Amino acid sequence: MTEALRVIIVGGVAGGMSAATRLRRLDESAEIIVFERGPYVSFANCGLPYYVGGVITERDSLLMQTPESLANRFRLDVRTRHEVLAIDASAKAVIVHDLVSGSSTEFAYDRLVLASGAAMSASFEQASIPTFSLRSVDDVDHITATMAHLDGQASAVVIGGGFIGVEAVENLARRGIRVTLAQRGRHVLSPLDPEMAVLVQNRLVAEGVDVRTGTTVTGTVHDLVQFSDGTEVRADLIIDASGVHPDSGLARTAGLRIGSSGGIWVDATQRTSDPAIYAVGDGTEKTDAIDGSGVLVTMAGLANRHGRAAADAIAGVPTAAAPALGTAIVGLFGLTVAMVGWSEKRLAAAGRPHRVIHTHPGSHASYYPGAATMHMKLLVDPLTDAILGAQIIGGEGVDKRIDILATAMSAGITASGLSRLELAYAPQYGSAKDPINQIGYVADNLATGATASIQWHELDDARRAGAVLVDVRSRAEHAAGRILESINIPLEELRDRVWELADGPIIVHCQVGQRGHTAARILSQLGRSVTNLDGGYLTWHAGTTSRTSIQPTFIA
Repeated sequence: MTEALRVIIVGGVAGGMSAATRLRRLDESAEIIVFERGPYVSFANCGLPYYVGGVITERDSLLMQTPESLANRFRLDVRTRHEVLAIDASAKAVIVHDLVSGSSTEFAYDRLVLASGAAMSASFEQASIPTFSLRSVDDVDHITATMAHLDGQASAVVIGGGFIGVEAVENLARRGIRVTLAQRGRHVLSPLDPEMAVLVQNRLVAEGVDVRTGTTVTGTVHDLVQFSDGTEVRADLIIDASGVHPDSGLARTAGLRIGSSGGIWVDATQRTSDPAIYAVGDGTEKTDAIDGSGVLVTMAGLANRHGRAAADAIAGVPTAAAPALGTAIVGLFGLTVAMVGWSEKRLAAAGRPHRVIHTHPGSHASYYPGAATMHMKLLVDPLTDAILGAQIIGGEGVDKRIDILATAMSAGITASGLSRLELAYAPQYGSAKDPINQIGYVADNLATGATASIQWHELDDARRAGAVLVDVRSRAEHAAGRILESINIPLEELRDRVWELADGPIIVHCQVGQRGHTAARILSQLGRSVTNLDGGYLTWHAGTTSRTSIQPTFIA
């Protein structure tokens, strides 16, 4: 009879618990021990900010499982407040410290799964103001206890404008707390491109948030938070969401290979450089779906998926983990912000050729009440028509469209191929030409040469080189907001007034790009050299706003 396999898992949240429960489903005989240094396992860490904000009202709903429920259902030996101190890879053993009793014990393993996640990158060493991260149930307990003792108009500083940071901002504001957001980079949600991020910053400012970009917290004095620009603000508490780094200390000291990203290197089955050790979760390097490089992606969905892949490999039914697209979504004061793949700035930094498409469709049919504008950006390989990335900001319907784009990328559907997708339609959900189809039509027009486009940040150089800018919107639209020194010839008058335009290159624009495309087709068939300003006036205005200061009066 074959001796039962002993599998030790370090870390009992997303990736670790996914590996443990999947392995049990595949192997009833395995001895599975989970060590978690914190007091809780299998908790909903993505729900933590919403408990702080009072959206989630029951604390216990954050606790998906307990050691007892996991033992009863899956026969798992789950030990909280146990920290793995070291790995002896040659002896296939770990040293485990019991944080309650203070004792340390050696445990042998046949297979080891590292799911220790990521660790906080602290912004500063000491604080005279209560300072918390937002990564554990203990964190939210401390935050809510602190808020319960605040009197009058409370104030807080949030450090870091990433996903956790902006969620913290929104949920503190829900509690009536005045919030200052300090972001080291040029804009919040750094994976976004600037003309998209400015829409988010505008919403934050409109909601009364003091947004400080290009700024770091340098320290505290009494109840004042000090910033790198020399200013100070009073705060009753600080949320440090400045970022994380892979918790790869155990792997490093055990001699495991560390990837170029700083995460633990793994093969397609989540096996490390030691064949008996696997790694999953935020501390593990993923394979980027765009270029195959090693990348860090700290997403719960990937952690769960890769935990399952590790369990499959241990059980002898290995399946290769799919490369990571980095699909992400966040809600903020009524906005939904979503992204997948690479941004324009990342593509430019890598020197990778790309084509950019902006559209501003309605969330559903315009004649059905409640339609709202979505701002969509698609990044396309100009040689293969492959989708390289996308960003969408809006209200309802954003989640649906980003998931379609992520699925299309996984399936190898081209940008032009989006125009041929058959999607569900009813006026309260979409349009007969869904926003996905519409952006596909634009991609197809560009791929076939039916039209040519220019980006908002290329416009000034083109005009300096002699191009004439023609605004084909109505006179009322032009008067309400215009690009300086543009010539206003409404689309309906263009055929009769083309003689007014001097010989040479022409750039046309409308509000969002659609009328501009029609104008470009008219002029090109009349023998003129013409390009369309991609995304129209809305994209240009957002982009130029992002170059200067936040303009809260800009309506997204």
